[in-house]
Amino acid sequence: MTSSTRETRTVQAMHAIDRLTGAVIPPLHTSTTYARDADNALIGAQDYRRPKGPTEQQAAQVLAMLDDGADARLFSSGMAAIAAVLESVPTGGHVVAQTEMYYGARGLLQRALAKKRITLNLVAPGDLDALTAAARPATDLIWIETPANPSWAIVDIAKAADIAHAVGATLAVDSTCAPPCTTRPLELGADIVMHSATKYLNGHSDVLAGALVTRKSDTRWDEICEIHNKTGAIPGAFETWLLLRGLRTLHIRYARQSGTALWLAEQLAADTRLAAVHYPGLPGHPGHDVARRQMTGGFGGMLSVELAGGFEAARRFAAATKIFIQATSLGGVESLIEHRKPVEGADSPVPDALVRLSVGLETPADLLADIDQALAAAAATSKE
Repeated sequence: MTSSTRETRTVQAMHAIDRLTGAVIPPLHTSTTYARDADNALIGAQDYRRPKGPTEQQAAQVLAMLDDGADARLFSSGMAAIAAVLESVPTGGHVVAQTEMYYGARGLLQRALAKKRITLNLVAPGDLDALTAAARPATDLIWIETPANPSWAIVDIAKAADIAHAVGATLAVDSTCAPPCTTRPLELGADIVMHSATKYLNGHSDVLAGALVTRKSDTRWDEICEIHNKTGAIPGAFETWLLLRGLRTLHIRYARQSGTALWLAEQLAADTRLAAVHYPGLPGHPGHDVARRQMTGGFGGMLSVELAGGFEAARRFAAATKIFIQATSLGGVESLIEHRKPVEGADSPVPDALVRLSVGLETPADLLADIDQALAAAAATSKE
């Protein structure tokens, strides 16, 4: 499938014109149960909205198409989707994951380890030698995140897939910050891709949802579907309809956000008030060459900066912006800023002075001016 065909089919929600009314926008189905005829045969395709009603099925079909997957399931949150994958690991199964990743996912892994549900090895993102050393015949699951939040370290998905499959493990990829308009992990050899659909897929900061897409329907996927159904971790019909609404503009939103973020990173790279600028689109980023190969639709709207003045300078900077909103989350149409260390906690590996930026759709020059005045305000406050 060409990227233009994929984009067109997404914009039109896979040509889902309502045949009953002619509506060009997919309808919202809120019913939880579905009727049978006099012979007790279902009138339609559903009998109950768990695990998926008509609206959920439509959104799942769009996501499976976007990621070139065999099937997709929607969850009530990204965390619920991650939990379903971890639940599919057999008791005592070995998992390999990253030292740097979304801290909520890391917390789930550590909780499972503490309860002796799994054994666990953590390796630095992008360190393929360490990943090879950690993987062994007993390894059941390798979980990677690329770009890794919040330094945006890059992992070579194709090579990670080779390492996983060499020991018979499943490779699952958290691709939340690289949606399928730029990266399709399943095409690169991954077995399962996870999205926090709250972020770029929806793009409007008004939906909590997650998604899993599989490369093939196998016994592991059957188990994940069973977990999904029995735990009832499904999004509401209205949230799913909003997700479909957001998906229709995914490609154009992501392209604009990526372009602005790259321009901002290039401007900030020479700013002496910053100790570091982390963005995979910069040639000096350690994962730039791999990112160029697997992020074919842009490097994303996420970048992080480290303040030369340390923790307090980072705190003051994040609090001084006027356009960037100081809030948690990413991938929305509005730009957000966050001093990450206090959010993740004292045991987080995130540097004290790191500030995470999620670039929205505002005028690029306005965003740069806001960053500049906030850096100046932070510096002035430190001298008082």
